[in-house]
Amino acid sequence: MLRLRRTAAVTALLLAACAPAAGAHQGNPNFRSVLRGLTPAQAGVQLSIVNYDDSFELINHSARTIVVDGYQGEPYARVLPDGTVQLNRNSPAYYLNDDRFGGATVPASASARATPQWQTQDRTGRLIWHDHRMHWMGRNVPPAVKDKGVKTKIFDYSVPLRVDGRQAAIKGTLFWVGEPGGGMPVAAIAALLVLAVGSAGLVVVVRRRRAADGRTGGDRGGDGPEPPEGAEAW
Repeated sequence: MLRLRRTAAVTALLLAACAPAAGAHQGNPNFRSVLRGLTPAQAGVQLSIVNYDDSFELINHSARTIVVDGYQGEPYARVLPDGTVQLNRNSPAYYLNDDRFGGATVPASASARATPQWQTQDRTGRLIWHDHRMHWMGRNVPPAVKDKGVKTKIFDYSVPLRVDGRQAAIKGTLFWVGEPGGGMPVAAIAALLVLAVGSAGLVVVVRRRRAADGRTGGDRGGDGPEPPEGAEAW
């Protein structure tokens, strides 16, 4: 039974490794969003990209308030000097960022002119948010890509911030890096499944046959001791 469980576990791991990379809100592995930095640079502020081209991570260890602007120049998110992280529920970006392609419904109460309604997310000083300005919004291959196997620049981007009221921006570039290898072909995955199921079935048959031999005395010929009760015999 132990070997059967091990076979099943190995099969699950192999299938997980063969699964294609997901898109949606997990980023698109065909692209890479590359940071060029925060302009002007701010001591105590760290920036990074999460999931290829999906999200920014901003960590504020400075003594300043950092506000990320939404798509219409409204305050979308902020990180306070004490580490409080807040999102503005009256920012259209609050809703648009829920869908990678901006298809979410924005309520009438949310607009660039609305008074901010700040909702605290946590107090770690760490803000992670999806931003449409950092990725390709189309579902097709960008026109700039002439050869899918060649790394290609798609566009430069600038995401506006305010640091204690002073203008700043996240600068970066989006690249097409080529379609991934795609993992194992479907036929190979099917063959792997057949092999795994066949191996598991063989284990069961062998164990039953040995159990039957044990009940009938088997063909041990008296040579060597019986395995201890409860131990694996193979």
